[in-house]
Amino acid sequence: MDARDVILRPIITEQSTAEMDNRKYTFEVALHAEKTAVRRAVEDIFGVNVKSVNIANIRGKKKRQGRYEGMTRRRRKAVVTLTKDSKEIKIFED
Repeated sequence: MDARDVILRPIITEQSTAEMDNRKYTFEVALHAEKTAVRRAVEDIFGVNVKSVNIANIRGKKKRQGRYEGMTRRRRKAVVTLTKDSKEIKIFED
C-alpha cells in the first residue's frame, strides 16, 4: 500500500492548529490503517521522525434533510506526535 493511500488529508481545526506548536499533527487516515502504517507513511511523505501515533474512530452522525434521513460517513483520525529533534511539517505555505 502506498503512503498516500494511508494519509488522506490533514484535519485543520482551531484545536489541531493550536496543537501544532506542541509538535502534534492531526490527519484523516484510511479506515483500515494501523498505527505502524500511519507512522511509516508520515515519515515517508514528510521526512520527519515520529514519536507516537494515537488513532480515534469517529462514528457517523444521523442527519436529516427534510423528511429524508441518512448518516454521515465514518472516519478515522490520527494524532501524530513528532520527536524534539525532528523538523516541523509545513501544512501551510509561507
